[in-house]
Amino acid sequence: MTTNQELKTWIDQVAGLTQPDKIVWCNGSDSEYRDMVELLKSSGGFIELNPETHPRCYLHRSDPSDVARVEHLTFVCTSDKEEAGPNNNWMAPGEARAKMRELYSGCMAGRTMYVIPYCMGPIDSPLSRCGVEVTDSPYVVANMKLMTRMGDGALRRIEREGTFIKGLHSIGSLDPNRRFIMHFPEDLEIQSFGSGYGGNALLGKKCHALRIASYQARTEGWLAEHMLILGLENPQGETHYVAAAFPSACGKTNLAMLIPPETYKGWKVWTVGDDICWMRIGEDGRMWAINPEAGFFGVAPGTAENTNPNALAMLDHDAIFTNVAVTEDNQPWWEGLDDRVPVTDWRGNPYDPENGPAAHPNSRFTVHMSQCPSYSDQAEAPAGVPISAIVFGGRRERLVPLVMESQSWNHGVLLGAAMASETTAANIDAVGVVRRDPMAMKPFCGYNFADYWAHWLSFSDNSEKLPKIFHVNWFRKDENGKFMWPGFGENMRVLEWIVKRSQGEVECVDTPIGKMPEESGLNLDGIDVPAQTMQALLEVDTNAWVNEISEIGDYLDSFGERTPPAIKAEQARVAAALANS
Repeated sequence: MTTNQELKTWIDQVAGLTQPDKIVWCNGSDSEYRDMVELLKSSGGFIELNPETHPRCYLHRSDPSDVARVEHLTFVCTSDKEEAGPNNNWMAPGEARAKMRELYSGCMAGRTMYVIPYCMGPIDSPLSRCGVEVTDSPYVVANMKLMTRMGDGALRRIEREGTFIKGLHSIGSLDPNRRFIMHFPEDLEIQSFGSGYGGNALLGKKCHALRIASYQARTEGWLAEHMLILGLENPQGETHYVAAAFPSACGKTNLAMLIPPETYKGWKVWTVGDDICWMRIGEDGRMWAINPEAGFFGVAPGTAENTNPNALAMLDHDAIFTNVAVTEDNQPWWEGLDDRVPVTDWRGNPYDPENGPAAHPNSRFTVHMSQCPSYSDQAEAPAGVPISAIVFGGRRERLVPLVMESQSWNHGVLLGAAMASETTAANIDAVGVVRRDPMAMKPFCGYNFADYWAHWLSFSDNSEKLPKIFHVNWFRKDENGKFMWPGFGENMRVLEWIVKRSQGEVECVDTPIGKMPEESGLNLDGIDVPAQTMQALLEVDTNAWVNEISEIGDYLDSFGERTPPAIKAEQARVAAALANS
């Protein structure tokens, strides 16, 4: 139980509404986790994998209708529709609460209601924020143990501070027609019903750490971002930290766990986080950041020795796998892992290629971040880590250079707001269509994008020591459709230039769209990229950029009168520079 009266009253109200058979307050202990695993094994929720090759690893199979985030059923419920903005689905709070109350009524009858106090971020960090998730899913309890600092420590902090995010979740009957994820940012509350999938059910993740936290961050003067955090240590032992935002399918986790190429003797990359970053200006005027999560909830397909050996190395013990396939000797398997042929697909059926992929394309692994070989103990530093550079990026086959630095903080905000990726053959839409995904926050910003950009812009008034902002693009292709840049570990070369620029150690070339490396600015030792290709990777096609900046202007204008004048002025400045070049 708890000494916090607001929490106690809320739990009593939830229990009265949902009618569980039993209420369990989770303490976050290892023994509790083991008990939850045994419960899941006995109920069929977990299947134990090969104990010799994957000790304490378990497979969970979702209902086939419940395998991903449901953006069309995810709502931001503010009293003013314009506050949510065109970037969100909106529902009036009264209507949303009435709808959810009807769904929750008696939904936990015959089930146990688990109360999960959790902390997003190190328990003792002033940047961290706490929440309480109420759920009827043991799978959620087990995953929250790996993904957050959950249990008694979080509850004690809630009792000291008196504030917490309220999150209510029930799997319901897993009926897709009775599935909603509601966010009430003005009340710091989340309500989720009808899904057991991580992004919809682990309420500390996208729901709290991004949608609610982004709204809370604007109110309190910080930033909650969909960003990785990595540390780049040079041979002299100096470490500089970079926060980077990428839309899906752009190699975010691979970059967070990057292994430097062989020519980079003495260099190391440290992983602080692969998905979410909370940043605040410190007393010294620099931007300091924490990773609010304690684990990884990563996409399995494509994770392999040649793409992300650090990720693969952390998955051979104490991990939860969701919707992957299984080999004959009961090991987890997914497309891209190796050339073995699985015997059972993600649905639990005998594998038949005619029925589609063996592992679901969105199959996942959950693992505590301390198991990653490149894990940095600075992930638990209460003060966070100082950010030297912020990086935005997208998947663009044409036009966008390999790397460029913004000309100011405001220009950097424009680069982030204009972030985009081109659709590929995996998309339903036509190939090559440009989709804007500002700061990689399109599915996750808890309020109007126009106000969000204004919040970003406001930081230039508060410090002269803000990190430099960059934009990268690993995905340029030549006329034959071949990638021009090798990517993966070789992205270290771009990171090195970014960090050196942030420290003022190298010169650059000014262009209308940003600052570029000099001809000899990138370290290309040991890499086979022809000079002509490098020139193309860093060129500025003025005519094409005139069209691009015009389209960016149209996109900004689509947010109406709330669009900040400062970001429109930056767009106009770049447009004028291109016209005069």
